[in-house]
Amino acid sequence: MKSFSARQNCRAPSVEDVAHKLAALSHPARLEILQRLGGGRSCCCKEVVEHLDLAQSTVSQHLKILVEAGLVRYAPERQRSRYQIDQAALAAVSASVSALVESCCAGEGADI
Repeated sequence: MKSFSARQNCRAPSVEDVAHKLAALSHPARLEILQRLGGGRSCCCKEVVEHLDLAQSTVSQHLKILVEAGLVRYAPERQRSRYQIDQAALAAVSASVSALVESCCAGEGADI
């Protein structure tokens, strides 16, 4: 099997990049797909479809969006592709959101 493609980038993500990733995360089916891909395992589209109440074409489209957003990596494997969460990209989104909340709410925690 070919290795999973991954972006090696040490700079902080741009606002546009974070927004693009958050948009990809904004659909319940894509969140379910990420849960299915959790634990570091890789799956083919068919394996994901077996656990969701969605058509194969719908799951493929959601996977495409997650790949384009850089949250999921894929590796072609003969007649199918395998998908895996890009844990570093997901962690970067989490850190960006945490930093945003922290900067927006600085000094307001005492009132809550």
